[in-house]
Amino acid sequence: MALIKTTRINFLFDFYQSLLTDKQRIYMELYYLEDFSLGEIAEEYGISRQAVYDNVRRSEVMLEDYELKLNLFSKFQKRLEIIEEMEKLLTDSLDQSDKVQELLETLKDYM
Repeated sequence: MALIKTTRINFLFDFYQSLLTDKQRIYMELYYLEDFSLGEIAEEYGISRQAVYDNVRRSEVMLEDYELKLNLFSKFQKRLEIIEEMEKLLTDSLDQSDKVQELLETLKDYM
């Protein structure tokens, strides 16, 4: 479960990091991308472990809120699903051109 959450937060961070403050971005990068502990980040910046924890959790909530409002990650996932299905159809049978065309139109809706 922790791996699923970490993966999701990493994707959300990729999409929405520019909407975070510099401090939030740094703490999230160190915690999620560089795998620093809360204590290591706290020591590096001369603040309490609790302050880092609060900042990271608040940033996670913000990322989830941005996704709720903007849906960039969910649209990205949907586009990937459509592309995978199209690739499967193309390898399964060349006789599926109507279905591929339909999927392409759906994909365009998510762009």
